[in-house]
Amino acid sequence: MSDVSDLPRSIELEGASNLRDLGGYRTKDGARVRFGRVFRSARLSDITAADAERIRASGIGRIADLRGPGEQQAAPTKLTGVEIHDLSIDPSLGTALRALSEQGDAARLPIQQLMAEAYAAYALTWNHRYARLFELLLAPDAPALLFHCTAGKDRTGFGAALILAALGVDRATIQADYLATSRLWRGQAGVSTSLTPIAAEVLTSVEPMFLDAAFAAMTTAHGSLDAYLEARIGLDAGRRAALRDALLE
Repeated sequence: MSDVSDLPRSIELEGASNLRDLGGYRTKDGARVRFGRVFRSARLSDITAADAERIRASGIGRIADLRGPGEQQAAPTKLTGVEIHDLSIDPSLGTALRALSEQGDAARLPIQQLMAEAYAAYALTWNHRYARLFELLLAPDAPALLFHCTAGKDRTGFGAALILAALGVDRATIQADYLATSRLWRGQAGVSTSLTPIAAEVLTSVEPMFLDAAFAAMTTAHGSLDAYLEARIGLDAGRRAALRDALLE
């Protein structure tokens, strides 16, 4: 695991949280992810004018929105002057958890298993959205890209893990970036509405087993991460090299 003591580099905002640069992480062959090219965050529906200026000052000119249509309509992004790309992934996880909550205060393990299944679905059902995310990253001469969902932890967390893995960052470092949400996300109104306390706690947390489930699904279905990236994301050897050229130094 590379030294991540000063990472991730976070951008503090008044009306949003969990906005951070994916730069600085070392790959297994000693390269480093460039700063200022790829960012991740929670939703940007409550940002202030000062927040918007900070975001623009970072060089971000494109946003990939991973939220479902209902989420986008209920809390539209308040940032003008940038390209917004709709990469919507339905928030079925919240719906399923609410249905489980209606049965009473469910045990932690079944809820964790449901979360793990959702992560596996990101990899195998919603891979076309992540393939599009990589297309945006490979676009030549394009401004920096920020991708986000609602909390910036599940759909976004898997996306960040996939990008870092494709670049050759080791799993321990990827896990550390994923778990950083636990200290960087301030929470948001409505995320856990109508859930029992234990369901709300699990839904708003990041746990290693969730991300592990996604990686296990990829390798089970395709034999290896490399094979998954080529078959499901469209990253053959040439495009993988182009990604490294674009995002590593």
